[in-house]
Amino acid sequence: MTAMSVRASGATAPLSDDLAGARTDVGAEELPWVEDAGKVAPKDARALSKVFFDRLQVLEEGTHEYQYARNTLIEMNLSLVRFAASRFRNRGGDDTEDIIQVGTIGLIKAIDRFDLSREVEFATFAVPYIVGEIKRFFRDTTWSVHVPRRLQELRVDLAKAKEQLSAELDRDPTVKELAAHLDLPEEEIIEGLVAANGYSAGSLDTPSADSDSGQEQRAYADVLGEADPGMETVENLHTLAPLLEQLDDRERRIVQMRFGAEMTQAQIGAELGVSQMHVSRLLTRIVKQLRKGMSVEA
Repeated sequence: MTAMSVRASGATAPLSDDLAGARTDVGAEELPWVEDAGKVAPKDARALSKVFFDRLQVLEEGTHEYQYARNTLIEMNLSLVRFAASRFRNRGGDDTEDIIQVGTIGLIKAIDRFDLSREVEFATFAVPYIVGEIKRFFRDTTWSVHVPRRLQELRVDLAKAKEQLSAELDRDPTVKELAAHLDLPEEEIIEGLVAANGYSAGSLDTPSADSDSGQEQRAYADVLGEADPGMETVENLHTLAPLLEQLDDRERRIVQMRFGAEMTQAQIGAELGVSQMHVSRLLTRIVKQLRKGMSVEA
C-alpha cells in the first residue's frame, strides 16, 4: 500500500504529537500503522477505512487508540474534501483554503455518524455531508448584504431558471417568464432579483471605465455624490405644508410674520393688537403643535 505500513511492536514513525502518544496502545493485531495518512491512495484508503471504522466502533472515545483511528480516517479521506471543493472552484475566489476547512468539518461529521452496518461505501455517505457544509458556508458567509434565507435560496433558483430560459429563448427572460417557469408571483421574482444584488459587492477603489486607454480613471469612491443637506429642507417643507393648512387664519398669519417676515414678538403684538407675552404663548403653542405633527409624519 502507498505510504502505509503495518506497525510492529516497538517500531517508530513520524506522527503528530496527538498520534505519537497512541503508539504504545495500538498493537499490530489491532490497527495498521499509517506513517503518512494523507498520502494513502484513494483505492487503499477505501479498503483501509473499513478496518479503521470497524475498530472505531468498539473503542472507547477519548482514548489514544480512538484518537489515532479517528484522526487517521480524517487524513486518509481528505481527498473526498478536495474532490467536493473542486466543484466550487469558480465560486470560492481566494477562499479555497476556507472551503477545504469547511469541507473537512463535513468529513468529520460523516466519520462520527457513519455505521458499517448500513452496507454503503463511506465515500457515498460522506460526500453529501461535505457538500452540504460547503453550501452552508456559501449561503451564510458570502452575501455582502444580509437577506432572508428564502431569498438566498431563491437567488439560486433564479440563476438556474435564467440560464435555462436564455438557452431556450436566445435572450434574457422577462420577469413574467421567470415567474411562469418557477410558478411564483412576479412580485416575489422581482424581490429575489433585487436581493441578488446583495450577493457580492464591488470595491469603491475599483477604477471606473471613464476612458478606453485606462488612464485618467477614477475610483468609484471619487465619483460618488454626497448627501445634499438641502434635500432635508425640501422634505421638511413638504411635510410642514399640510400641517400649516390645519392652522386657523390668525395662527398662519403669526407664523408668516415671525418666520417669514422675521418680525419680533413686539412687532407682531402691535400688528395684532395684543401683548408681547400673549404672542409668545401663541407662538409656543403653534410651534409645539407643528413639531408634534412633524414627528408623527417622520
